[in-house]
Amino acid sequence: MPQINRRATRAVINLDHVAHNLQFIKKLTGSDKKICVAVKADGYGHGAVEIARKCLDCGVSFLAVATVNEAVHLREAGINAPIILFSFAIKAEIPDLVQYGLSPFVGDPHYVSLLNAEAASQGRSIKVHLKIDTGMGRIGVSPENAVSLAKTIQQASHLTLEGCCTHFPVSDSTDEGDIAFTEYQIRLFSSVTQNIRKSGINPGILHAANSGAILSRKDSHFDMVRPGICLYGYYPDPGMRKNVKFKPVMQLVSRVSFLKTIPKGTSVSYGRTWYAQDDTLIATIPVGYGDGFNRLLSNRGRVLIKGKSYPIVGRICMDQFMVDLGRTSDVSLNDEVIVFGYSEGAMSAENIAVHTGTIPYEVTCNINKRVPRDYLERNDGVC
Repeated sequence: MPQINRRATRAVINLDHVAHNLQFIKKLTGSDKKICVAVKADGYGHGAVEIARKCLDCGVSFLAVATVNEAVHLREAGINAPIILFSFAIKAEIPDLVQYGLSPFVGDPHYVSLLNAEAASQGRSIKVHLKIDTGMGRIGVSPENAVSLAKTIQQASHLTLEGCCTHFPVSDSTDEGDIAFTEYQIRLFSSVTQNIRKSGINPGILHAANSGAILSRKDSHFDMVRPGICLYGYYPDPGMRKNVKFKPVMQLVSRVSFLKTIPKGTSVSYGRTWYAQDDTLIATIPVGYGDGFNRLLSNRGRVLIKGKSYPIVGRICMDQFMVDLGRTSDVSLNDEVIVFGYSEGAMSAENIAVHTGTIPYEVTCNINKRVPRDYLERNDGVC
């Protein structure tokens, strides 16, 4: 029997919105492009297993994670689809990487040697993706050494070069210099992969486009794209032109747990940072920074109750925060509270990101495991 989520606070994950967002990604990239969806960080906080299953039902070719443990979690949930490992594993993780059939990024001869030796010891072959650093400055082989490393992979008895890839740090930017830098990266990646091909090696699946490039750089789509935040309903940068109507997938909801009228001049919460300007009704909501709801929203965030927006007042506590309902209100105990999400009039993860000086990725990732997930789906097979 599935566990029933009885806690007032929960994250509602709308899988139909995942399908909707994937449809738009496919329209942007074309039916001939493969899609690799990022389900790292527990699917950006949405639940990696459930997001992965929905995406695979909708025809996605690859899944991507950042750690070996994330991939093992998917495999143990019965997911047998190809999984690309974005980050480099340490030596102690390589046996599991091979055993669970992951396709890792590679970027240096030593790592290639370790992978090949472990695959040989297990009597397996694994597929790898050559990561070329065209300007991210994080991981990957330098462009001038890419052909040499491709030859090293080709000579490895238990490795197959499945693809070549790179990553864009500013593909979501509207700054002219950043646009030029992304164009440079695309040209460099094309040139390097052509050189690999000229050396007699098939570079495999070429992929580079993250969410920003999917939306703004058709010339970066190559053979496969790697959507991240746009799959979950948000643009990677609020300054981007919003030509596509993505739907946020997560909605954080709770209920009114306590109501109390306080007189004018009464302070609320730690530090006494807010005082009632008049007699008013205060609602307590059982959500706090212990759930991953940002404390920087103290005295500046808003919630939606019965279709009306109300301000968060006082400092957000570890487990609760307070809302000012005004002198009169029709809000009752146990009424549903939309903390953020996709309902009209509610704060979105993008709104929260603007208020707190961060990005939507962090907002959804921060909603932690103390908050149960409820999954919504029509179950009609539509993708």
